[in-house]
Amino acid sequence: MKGKLILADQNTFEGDFFGAITNISGEVVFNTGMVGYVESLTDPSYYGQILVLTYPLVGNYGIPDTKYWESKKIQVKGVIVQNYIDTPSHFESQKTLSDWLKKDNIPGLFNIDTRFLVRKLRERGVMLGRIESGESGKGESYDPNKENVLPFVSVDKPQTFGEGKKHIILIDCGAKSNIIKSFLKRKVKITVVPWNFNPIKNNLNFDGVMISNGPGDPKQAKETIDTIRQLIDENVPTFGICLGSQLLGLAAGADTYKLKFGHRGQNQPVKDLISKKAIITSQNHGFAISSKTLSNNWQEWFINLNDGTNEGVRHVKKPFLSVQFHPEASPGPTDGGYLFDEFLTYL
Repeated sequence: MKGKLILADQNTFEGDFFGAITNISGEVVFNTGMVGYVESLTDPSYYGQILVLTYPLVGNYGIPDTKYWESKKIQVKGVIVQNYIDTPSHFESQKTLSDWLKKDNIPGLFNIDTRFLVRKLRERGVMLGRIESGESGKGESYDPNKENVLPFVSVDKPQTFGEGKKHIILIDCGAKSNIIKSFLKRKVKITVVPWNFNPIKNNLNFDGVMISNGPGDPKQAKETIDTIRQLIDENVPTFGICLGSQLLGLAAGADTYKLKFGHRGQNQPVKDLISKKAIITSQNHGFAISSKTLSNNWQEWFINLNDGTNEGVRHVKKPFLSVQFHPEASPGPTDGGYLFDEFLTYL
């Protein structure tokens, strides 16, 4: 069945449906990764977004067991690809991408000129859009940046995993599963708590706090920012990833802003301004910290070597640090995995 992607500027792209045949709306963004569509589609940071996959062949290795997912369900609103493969070939494949999308009532469109579409998004910036069947309407598109979306992707109550001498609190703003797995591999006990849970006020016994990745505009998460301010005041070792980096920056008095088209892919080069070393990283974010607004007690830690934007901050003396990229990878390179070990040295 034919379908359409209609952008906010009324540019229309016609294609064919796979997955569910339904009308949806959201923010249209793109990812440049060659593989990893399973991890990307289940990444809670994509909540409220229509994801354009730039690699032309999608679906060719099917969908594996849930243990390889980054959350329990598909998080995107819709998927746009150039060439969908409905005959996957992989020993771990359990179903096709189309069947998976149908199960979660998520629409996909293929036979779309994704090269032209992404060029438009790079020139104009990411914009709202709609996937529609039949005659196109002129309804408003859902904007995930206009509300606090963290309640939709966070746990409802605390959950504890693993055992160890060190105990980390993970504030779940839409955490990827591999963040938890990264700590468990290091024999660390980890308790995952809701986005608006304050571990100090709830009298938990812990050694440090991790603030996870997640979707939306960081300025909407006011309760989480207030919690981080208290963590800073109490001198609690704190590490932020992606959205967690932006939230730490806001709690420290810096400002954040929306990037033109964000960083979403698995080959983003960043430079450590302290060690002068560069690593390749996996990224998925549309906002960044304005390094010019950092106070004298904070320093820029990483920068993106493609556009010079901030990729991490840290306090000059105290145990507060964050990175804008994903050291847990999944998908993507594991160059930044050592940062989990560095954080643990502060506990």
